[in-house]
Amino acid sequence: MKLLLIAIDDNRQSLDLMASALEQEGVEMVCFQDPEAGLQAVIERRPVAVLCDLMMPKLSGMEVLRAITAANPAIQVILVTAHYSTESAVEAIRGGAADYLEKPIDIVKLRERVGAILADARRRSAPESDRSADSYRGIIGRSAAMNEVFSLMRRLGPHFRTVLVTGPTGAGKELVARGLHELSPAAVGPFVVCNCGAIPEQLVESELFGHVRGAFTGAVQDRVGLFESATGGTLLLDEIGEMPLAAQAKLLRVLQSGEVLRVGSPRPRIVDVRVVAATHRDLRAMMRAGTFREDLFFRLGIAGIRVPALRERPEDIPVLTRHFVRHFAAVYGKTVTGVSKRAELLFARYPWPGNVRELEGTIGYAALMSQSSVIDAGDLPESLSAPADVQVPGNVQLSLAEAGATHVRRVLDSVGGDKTRAARILKISRATLYRMLSAGQRSK
Repeated sequence: MKLLLIAIDDNRQSLDLMASALEQEGVEMVCFQDPEAGLQAVIERRPVAVLCDLMMPKLSGMEVLRAITAANPAIQVILVTAHYSTESAVEAIRGGAADYLEKPIDIVKLRERVGAILADARRRSAPESDRSADSYRGIIGRSAAMNEVFSLMRRLGPHFRTVLVTGPTGAGKELVARGLHELSPAAVGPFVVCNCGAIPEQLVESELFGHVRGAFTGAVQDRVGLFESATGGTLLLDEIGEMPLAAQAKLLRVLQSGEVLRVGSPRPRIVDVRVVAATHRDLRAMMRAGTFREDLFFRLGIAGIRVPALRERPEDIPVLTRHFVRHFAAVYGKTVTGVSKRAELLFARYPWPGNVRELEGTIGYAALMSQSSVIDAGDLPESLSAPADVQVPGNVQLSLAEAGATHVRRVLDSVGGDKTRAARILKISRATLYRMLSAGQRSK
């Protein structure tokens, strides 16, 4: 059965160009110059995707988009226009468009975007046994919730200037940010990460925007800030909710003007940077409390992606488990090939407060401990097999810091106290390893 594409454009040359570019086996392409007739055909025939001009007589592309979304939101709509702007692209995507292309149409981009939609349609219609590994841009997932994340990434990636990525710690926000960067026109540029929560308040401005020699005590030479380092690429502002209010005001000015002012310098510098802001915090609640600027929130939140917690997508746990088992079997040179039914049951009932990062650490620990080809319940950390209300001696609940420190100590013991190797296994820096150990001691 052929996959149906419908193109709607009052310009016959544009229709002929799209038809010739997308002609391929297994695809039927039908073109309409009359938007009303094209819309009627879309509603009756339910194509996989619709290519629609934005400016047309009788009906505009946005009106066609709204009608299609109301009738059948599963149909993917790509809007095409000779009057491109980032703002209109984001507006179209928020309205339900799968993508937004500029005229004259770039044939390579057109084939790439439509090809992704067709590939997704073929994958979803294929028998379960014939489906390929479920991943996108290095992110593992097959659930409806993650497919929605992937869809938003595909749609926003080519157009965004700022994006807000929210979700709990360990859910994969940085992977989403990297995927957006790779999908953007800035993919050939640098991807720079700033952990806003790890910078002392008095150094935030210098870290982000740079400083000149003599600007303050200790500024012995000029320093380039992260915005300048990321120019031509993407800057991830991780944990944006931890940024002090004073720095938020200066960040807003940079986003609005495209210029940075190094501390101590009177001369602004132009930067061309795409910004992904990420947080696990509720920024709307912070706005109400007066700890996050409303104008910055709306500047960042024009387009947003929420990464769901692992407990919200339990169908992804087996897929992630297989991926991590293969990975750690290779890392440790073990013959581990899977997990037992008992271990699967424990995984299914556990709430995973640390999300994908916790699952990865659990599989890494279990693969290290396992003495057979299958990870069993006995290879898992005690937290997975113990009841939720188990208490440590002294009738004190085990805190998150203590649990993390306990896991770090176990990995350290397994490698004979080699902190560099333990940090590599845990995929954290040595500084983070020391911090987790000391945090576990302080919480006791």
